[in-house]
Amino acid sequence: MKYDHFTTFTVEIKAGVAWVTFDYPPVNIQGLPMLADLDMLAQKLEVDPAVKVVVFQSANPEIFVAHADTEFLKDMSAKAVSREEVKLLDLQVVLERISKLPQATIAKIEGYARGGGHEFALACDMRFAARGKAKFMQMEVGMGILPCGGGASRMARQIGLGRALEIILGAQDFDADQAEAYGTINRAMDPDKIGPFVEALANRIALWPSESINACKQTVYASIDLPIKEALKEEAYWLYQATSQTPALTRFKWADDNNAQFDMHNQHAWERLVVSIQDIK
Repeated sequence: MKYDHFTTFTVEIKAGVAWVTFDYPPVNIQGLPMLADLDMLAQKLEVDPAVKVVVFQSANPEIFVAHADTEFLKDMSAKAVSREEVKLLDLQVVLERISKLPQATIAKIEGYARGGGHEFALACDMRFAARGKAKFMQMEVGMGILPCGGGASRMARQIGLGRALEIILGAQDFDADQAEAYGTINRAMDPDKIGPFVEALANRIALWPSESINACKQTVYASIDLPIKEALKEEAYWLYQATSQTPALTRFKWADDNNAQFDMHNQHAWERLVVSIQDIK
């Protein structure tokens, strides 16, 4: 699979990890060219089991992804439409496609991520931000609109109603440490540590079977919207999808044949053991 001919970012594949680097001067604006690139990237990733993790980062030391291009809204109707008439926006459709990728997605944020840029980060599975460099904001209320790239919806699910409304209605910058406290990112990290940490995490996840990664994602996402009984059914459903497509049963047989689970040494060493059994197909 070739990952070239993009205009707003570059893609490098290494050891099952796609490193997507936004590079769209001057400010990585989130316009139609970027959405078209992201849509094409998703189309490729959806059918590429060799890629297991996607890391999004920026070549610009000051900006991760800027807000959505104001061109999006200039041609919108000033007349309200009914619920029956409304259709999803291009930004919503593309970011939802990114969210549903079978790969694990990580946003490595080392600069501004405001408006649509913040919404893009929220559409990723995991987010890590550099202290003293990353800044977040939803400014849409001040323009007379609202976050419309999934920001309101995803943020409420991520951090709860009160905090989501504080961020959306306050329309103020908040830094990496505040984002960690809110829960909009996984961790705030020192600038010299974020790169090695994300690389190590991405490379570790890329060791696992691609079908298992996808099954884990689908189960966790389903749990957000479903009652517990239905969520548990989803767990069972995706378990069978995984066992039918991965070496899981072979690995369980190996564990039984070698009495592995009753070995106290193995109980102490699960973090390393789970890596070593990847050779068992």
